[in-house]
Amino acid sequence: MRKKRIIRAIMITALTVVVLGIILYPKFNHLFRSGGGAEAAAASGPRGMRGGGQPLLATGYLISPAEMNELIYSTGSLVPDEEVDLAFETSGKVVGIFFEEGTRVKEGELLAKINDRPLQAQLLKLQAQRKLAEEREFRQRQLLERDAISQESYDQVSTELQALQADIMLVEARIAETELRAPFDGTVGLRLISEGAFATTQTKIVRLVKNIPLKIEFSIPERYSGEVSPGFPISFMVDGIPKAFTANVYAVDPKVDMETRTIVARALYPNTNEELKPGRFASVRLLLSQIENTVAIPSEAVIPEMGGEKVFVMKNGKAREVAVQIGLRTESHVQILDGLTFGDTLLTTAILQLRQGIPVQLDSLVISTPPVNGMP
Repeated sequence: MRKKRIIRAIMITALTVVVLGIILYPKFNHLFRSGGGAEAAAASGPRGMRGGGQPLLATGYLISPAEMNELIYSTGSLVPDEEVDLAFETSGKVVGIFFEEGTRVKEGELLAKINDRPLQAQLLKLQAQRKLAEEREFRQRQLLERDAISQESYDQVSTELQALQADIMLVEARIAETELRAPFDGTVGLRLISEGAFATTQTKIVRLVKNIPLKIEFSIPERYSGEVSPGFPISFMVDGIPKAFTANVYAVDPKVDMETRTIVARALYPNTNEELKPGRFASVRLLLSQIENTVAIPSEAVIPEMGGEKVFVMKNGKAREVAVQIGLRTESHVQILDGLTFGDTLLTTAILQLRQGIPVQLDSLVISTPPVNGMP
């Protein structure tokens, strides 16, 4: 009996503890949560804000007049003014090569020759026949003037003379085809054939290149096609040469490439000293417009929204939200057309913690940078 009483007392005590725990648990839990929430709020406050209401630390950007250039950057290639692979107009054995590789030649200069001995012999024969025909035509004309022969007899002799002259012109043209001459001033490349070889009309003899002036071929987006026209100045650079070169556009393709949606343009560079060689890669820059005394701010300070863009400035020690209208863009800066003025202090850090009217303290102040190059 005594043992049963002890067990019953233990059960009653345990049951009492459980009931008290159920009753008191919500109250203690509420106290724990209240204390933890206050600590979490203090720990997760804005940067630089502590339990005593200290201001938010941020970096300021003092806006001052800047210059922005509306530029187009493109890539291009250096192209010779003229270039041609020279070949004979007829077939035959090469009997003479009269140029040195890599040297300059003049327009009309004889570069190579193929065998024309049969044509020369034929020309001599025709020239002898023409001399005889000319004498016959002279005698017949005198007889015709005295009415000693008919007009028909004279016309026959005259026609024979004209036919001989035509044959002579044809042979002379064929002889000219055996000569390879420079079509323009330029520099010959490497020789691709030797004397004694048989050349056809498909056999390349040498390449002739004209490097004065030099062309720069590049592409621009189609939306700029109306702004770039003949006479437009460009600047370009090539690898290995630190200085920039200038040239002027002389032609723009009238059709936009349907695959790349770009339009091809070409500019001329004098290349007087032939310091540049065709075929090289070029980095091209076109200045569309130059904007002076404008507001240019770091792009990271702009906050995009559904209705537009906004920034935060500091006024009387507090953050102030300002809606802005943007213009030109670069990788690092944005032009502000409306919303900011010179002398405003823009906030460029702690963007996510900034709110309208929150106290702000500057940890540093940056003066706006000099000229910025950009694209719209």
